[in-house]
Amino acid sequence: MHISRPRSILLAGAVAVTLSATALPAAFAAPSSTAVISEVYGGGGNSGATLTRDFVELANAGSAAYDLSGFSVQYLPGTPSAGSLWQVSALTGSVAPGGRYLVAQAAGTGGTVALPTPDATGTVAMSATSGTVALVSGTTPLTCKTAADCAADTRIVDLVGYGSAVVREGSGPAAGASATASVARGTSLADTDNNAADLAAGAPTPVNAAGETSGGAGPGDPGNPTEPGTVRVHDIQGTTRVSPLNGQSVTGVPGIVTGVRTTGSRGFWIQDATPDADARTSEGVFVYTGSTAPSVAVGDSVLVSGKVDEYYPSTTTQSITEITAPRVTVLSSGNALPAPVVLDATSVPDAYVPSAGGGSVDALALDPATYALDLYESLEGARVQIADTRVTGATTAYDEVWVTVKPNENPTRRGGTLYSSYTDQNTGRIKVMSLDTTRPFPVANVGDELSGTTTGVMDYASFGGYNLQATELGTLTDHHLRREVTRKQRDKELAVATYNVENLDALDEQAKFDTLAAGVAVNLSSPDIVSLEEIQDDNGAVNDGTVGSEATLKRFTDAIVAAGGPQYAWRYIAPVDGKDGGEPGGNIRNVFLFNPERVDFVDRAGGDATTPVTAVKTKKGVTLSASPGRIAPTNDAWADSRKPLVGEFRFHGKPVFVIGNHFTSKGGDQPLHGRYQEPKRSSETKRVKQATEVNTFVTSLLAADKSARVITLGDLNDFAFSPTMDALTDGQVLKPLITTLPEEEQYSYVYEGNSQTLDHILTSPGVYRFDYDVVHINAEFADQASDHDPQIVRVDVNARD
Repeated sequence: MHISRPRSILLAGAVAVTLSATALPAAFAAPSSTAVISEVYGGGGNSGATLTRDFVELANAGSAAYDLSGFSVQYLPGTPSAGSLWQVSALTGSVAPGGRYLVAQAAGTGGTVALPTPDATGTVAMSATSGTVALVSGTTPLTCKTAADCAADTRIVDLVGYGSAVVREGSGPAAGASATASVARGTSLADTDNNAADLAAGAPTPVNAAGETSGGAGPGDPGNPTEPGTVRVHDIQGTTRVSPLNGQSVTGVPGIVTGVRTTGSRGFWIQDATPDADARTSEGVFVYTGSTAPSVAVGDSVLVSGKVDEYYPSTTTQSITEITAPRVTVLSSGNALPAPVVLDATSVPDAYVPSAGGGSVDALALDPATYALDLYESLEGARVQIADTRVTGATTAYDEVWVTVKPNENPTRRGGTLYSSYTDQNTGRIKVMSLDTTRPFPVANVGDELSGTTTGVMDYASFGGYNLQATELGTLTDHHLRREVTRKQRDKELAVATYNVENLDALDEQAKFDTLAAGVAVNLSSPDIVSLEEIQDDNGAVNDGTVGSEATLKRFTDAIVAAGGPQYAWRYIAPVDGKDGGEPGGNIRNVFLFNPERVDFVDRAGGDATTPVTAVKTKKGVTLSASPGRIAPTNDAWADSRKPLVGEFRFHGKPVFVIGNHFTSKGGDQPLHGRYQEPKRSSETKRVKQATEVNTFVTSLLAADKSARVITLGDLNDFAFSPTMDALTDGQVLKPLITTLPEEEQYSYVYEGNSQTLDHILTSPGVYRFDYDVVHINAEFADQASDHDPQIVRVDVNARD
């Protein structure tokens, strides 16, 4: 799924699952080119907060003063109830062109730093994590409680929904707000009426109309030093992941500006030109300027004063050492930059990260000669350089690409890097982004090369961990990766495929249907049976009780015919509304498509959303109690999760049982690059339960007929070496086919530069002769219809040797 990303990565994995964008609410009146809500912070005074009060900051992107007389700022809880009311804070005065206007809200019992003198004061106790704030022409409380109704209220000048707010502008609310993070607009103050895109999370940086910030520092503060202080960058970074000066103020820290970021997490990096002799202490650090555009340029020699802060993009990630609320003195410009550290196969260690027995590695002394993540941390904020790197993860929608500095590290057949065990991490992977917003980012596929040298600063983000923020980007060498086409099944072969079609519903654009359909008709060569994952109800994320998928499947099967495929029929069991997880309102489910010219579906009444299917022993073998049916749908293993779909088919007169699966996602697992080592895989517990239920059902089929042909397939959201697979194959009732391929071909999904397997096909002992293929058409490409590659198995149902 594509998860919203916090400020440190410029807004946007997947963990290894996929969510489609929510349907857009009604559009607000024209986006504002003058007064906007520039920052919202509801964590003031909370535990862990630095600031003592909540605040709302306004800004004026126009060229003339904006009069706020008679206006108000209003707040609504993120999920309003019938009794929820908009809370009003009246405003006076005006916002100067290019200026700010600060509205202080309720104070808490925590925090130590006061806001700068506010321009208006309210008493609203805003939520730190979810809410809606509106700038309103008037002081009468709003009454709207949906995005559509608020869009129709012409009194609203601007509106920001954050966290999980129901009322917001655009496709989703701004993400990442917390007790220590606000959501803020970029330095351009752009307003596209899409909160998720316009605002990013970061440390709160309130500014009032006088230009003052927290702690009293303002433009041209006469306290800015002109001589270096006693603290250097390596003193701030220290020899562990957390600064020994965390939370302390520093004055006159010298450095050369090595990179400037003007979007997302705004700020700049400095690096000390006079390093110490300790390889553990980085000489670079990020200076976070919040909603204020950096006023420095690469090559400036500066002195920076401010507060040292460890910013955690999420609770399980490592932190980014920063100087916040900075005051900057520019001493000179055009200075030479410190030489970059070269990262390559010889400089990056083979071990990944030290173990802390599942605890935090924050306090462990860095050992950059032994562990790759320790090396990267010892270079946090410093200049690094890579050269001629192979692309292992295609360019994403967020202009980022994964490369490896170790060309011989677990290569796949098509140019990726294979992820083959929990203990053998790929240490050469690194994500590359660009600080140059004037040039288009290269569109690369797996196996391409970022040729020449790429130079920039080492950063860290919640998605992907350490990354290179490039100031000089290499050139793309296209190695012309091609989408695969599998062979056509022979007449005696039953072809069964699995394909995750990424939240497909009838409201999707025709281009998505056409591309997915070509994958089935052309690349998979029209299998006899296709088990689909992530088919949604006919209106997708619209949450109105709809559960049917007939319109979605009609469009999909018609598109397959148009692409040269057969006219497929389909079978599914609609879920109980809101009970199968996935995107809220989407009612995700598994579906069987089948070609009735090649294979028969055995329809047997009795299957529904809550009735379990069972194996029925007969004189002629085993049958299903219902077809289609669901495996133990009321068992806790499937709570808020997709239930397996079971169908009985006949091919050349022989019964074949197909089980379509979509196990629970990896959402919530601690990241590989995080501060907890070894990372906990909390989602695994539920998948093991689900695998056990499927194993139990397959065992019951084989108990009734040991020669039963069973094909279990789908998006299992786990690896071939996982406990999930152990539970599914327990008793050797199922054979995972992915392990029958050469090792360099054992993958169907690419996540954070790792080629891995989440999708699987498994067969029972009654399937004697088969031909199995993973068909690579999506996961390795920047342009993809789904983030999963389909798989297919061709079975000779008459083989008995």
